[in-house]
Amino acid sequence: MQPQHLARRLIHPTAAATRLRSCVPVGAGPLWPFTGRHEATTASLLIPWLAMAQAFETPPADRCAYLHHATLQTRWNDTDAYRHVNNADYYGYFDTVINALLIAEGGLDIHGGETIGLCAESHCKFLGPLWFPGSVEAYLRVGHLGNSSVRYELALFDGESGEPAAVGWFVHVFVDAKTRRPADISEQMRTLLQRLQPS
Repeated sequence: MQPQHLARRLIHPTAAATRLRSCVPVGAGPLWPFTGRHEATTASLLIPWLAMAQAFETPPADRCAYLHHATLQTRWNDTDAYRHVNNADYYGYFDTVINALLIAEGGLDIHGGETIGLCAESHCKFLGPLWFPGSVEAYLRVGHLGNSSVRYELALFDGESGEPAAVGWFVHVFVDAKTRRPADISEQMRTLLQRLQPS
């Protein structure tokens, strides 16, 4: 089954919570949203983005389809035994371009803010290798914006060759930093995210 077909399969919140709990790393602390005292809120965190699943399509490998661009540098420790950037680091590039923008322009305060964004889902379709030393051209847009959740769509390109390296998506659910209950996206953040939605 193709990844885009898997993404369209809606999962009942209870079943999804069970699957997510089975993947929780041993010793995960209280910031982990699906364990310990926050376990009861799992379904409420999942519901906002589960409703989006049927509409998920793989984003295009086309720079013109995106509304934000950033250049990232690959790092020595990004490479693996095959001498290219390890696939897991592509998700790190997604994280970096999203959160750097939210901090710079959206008012996100990851240390002292009342509201934080938790990753509910991420997906990456690998199209080509990246290397060190080198750069990554990262492109970002918003595919769906809800009351407390947002689905970003991204594309990565090799900074030297210009060849596409990956496309994917990343879902943030914004929650109260203390209770982990879903929280409305702030006005400043919403203004930024609306600007990233294609017309």
